[in-house]
Parts: sequence; C-alpha cells; structure tokens
Amino acid sequence: MRITNSTRGSELARQARRADTFLTRLVGLLGRSSLNPGEALLIQPCSSVHTAFMRFTIDVVYIDKEGKVVKTAPNMRPFRVGGVFKPSCSVIELPKGTIEATRTAPGDEIAFSE
Repeated sequence: MRITNSTRGSELARQARRADTFLTRLVGLLGRSSLNPGEALLIQPCSSVHTAFMRFTIDVVYIDKEGKVVKTAPNMRPFRVGGVFKPSCSVIELPKGTIEATRTAPGDEIAFSE
C-alpha cells in the first residue's frame, strides 16, 4: 500500500503493510533490525504505541478516522512509550526522519492507495 500526505503532496511510504489483527498488531516491527526508506507499518485500530524490545528509532504519525494527522512523534527511540491520543484510530510507523523530510504535521490529510 502507498501512503501519501495529501496536504503537502509528499509520499510517506510506497511499501506499507497493515497490522489489523491481534497477532499482527502485537508483533508490529519486533524482530526487524530497521525500516527501509519507503516502508511503513499501518496499525489499526491504535491510539498508542511503544517501542519496547525494538532495535531502532522510528517516526510515528497518529491519525483520526477521517485520515487527519492528530500528532506526530519523530525519532521515537527503543524502549519508549507514546502517549494515548484518543482522537487517533490508527498509527503509522515510519523510518526515522520521514516526518521531517515530508514536513508532516497535525492537521495534514493522509491518503492510502493500493
């Protein structure tokens, strides 16, 4: 799946996978040593994440049911806990630096395409 920031006209990911079952949400990015540029994990439903037992830093984008960015958390290092953001219903985990490179910010609209 491709994820774009419609507001900024930028691409967040061209190879995103979805974690929408109990097992895929539980596992998330565990066991991986990195996310390559252009990769992402879309976690649904989700209003909070953690990076316990992860081996690399990620960027996190929280989005609401309309696809608007509620919050961004750039450079979330391993063994950190993100806050709970009730308006968010999904979270996108991205390679470190993606938020800054795409200038993604709260209020931006995110689009998904297969």
